[in-house]
Amino acid sequence: MKMESRPAEPVTEIDEFQQGDAGFPRWKLAGALVLVAAIGVAAWWYLRGPAVTLARVTRGAAAEIVYATGSVEPETWSRLTPLVRGRLVERCRCEGKEVKTGERLARLDDREAQATLKDLRALESFSLQESDRQTQLLARGATTAQSHQKAGSDLARIQAQISAQVERLRYYELLAPMDGTVLREDGEVGDMVEPGTILYRIGLARPLWVVAEVNEEDLPRIKVGQKALLRTDAFAGRMLTGAVKQITPAGDPVAKTFRVRIALPDDTPLHIGMSVEANIITREKADVLLVPSNAVIDHGLLVYKDGGLAFRKVETGIKGSNRVEIVSGAEQGELVVSPATTNIRNRTRVRAASIVEP
Repeated sequence: MKMESRPAEPVTEIDEFQQGDAGFPRWKLAGALVLVAAIGVAAWWYLRGPAVTLARVTRGAAAEIVYATGSVEPETWSRLTPLVRGRLVERCRCEGKEVKTGERLARLDDREAQATLKDLRALESFSLQESDRQTQLLARGATTAQSHQKAGSDLARIQAQISAQVERLRYYELLAPMDGTVLREDGEVGDMVEPGTILYRIGLARPLWVVAEVNEEDLPRIKVGQKALLRTDAFAGRMLTGAVKQITPAGDPVAKTFRVRIALPDDTPLHIGMSVEANIITREKADVLLVPSNAVIDHGLLVYKDGGLAFRKVETGIKGSNRVEIVSGAEQGELVVSPATTNIRNRTRVRAASIVEP
């Protein structure tokens, strides 16, 4: 029997895509390749580690400081306040001017006090006449010794009151207590002022010092003669200097602070009354190894090398506000993590996001 042969059916592009060379569906092959690529990317992302900021171990000067705040005052000055209550009727308007000891700067209304003195003087005149009369009567035997003594006692009492009132009248005048410059004048004519109200500040324009408050736990580190670096908003960006001149023996038990006076040079640009931040240098070393303060963690450093991270114990010295002295355990030029955190301490692989140079 004769067999008829059929021509083979053509293979379409769809068949090739669906079957592949080995009969495996090509859409599954593509999915597998995408999955493998995703796993590879994830592995690469994980293995390369977290990004860290690095800082270099450098050499420089290290300083230990005590922070304090205060204000500028003249070393020699005085406050002038009234001793009695009264209305201000006269003032010198002499702020910024030189005055001499005893010069009158202001006066309070003393009319009532003058009236009291006038009454006392009238009583004195009457008592004096009565005392003379009793003396004459006693000489003639027309009065008793007791009456004569009483008249003399009344006269003495009135005279004592007059002396006290004359002295009290001086309280209504405010006189300069020292030679110097009127640094500040407060109050206006017509104001009612109370005893203790500061109306005048008089002092010498030079020398000046900063009167600062220091926390009691920092006091043992402060010594007379230590250098201080000063900063104020009035001279932003300009570092001024001074030196510790005085440490008050007694502190404030409520605020837990001690008063420290920092002498200023004669050419200081600071003015009386300015607020100042002071950094008192209590210890200083030159040419030592330094790292940022936030690089030290658990008494050690996280040292970076060739993408790896290793924890290394170090010995620290002077601790400044921004940098710490490394006595041993590190070398100049090494890179350390800054800031160091505990969550990367055990990671051996990290990547450097940036290097912060000093």
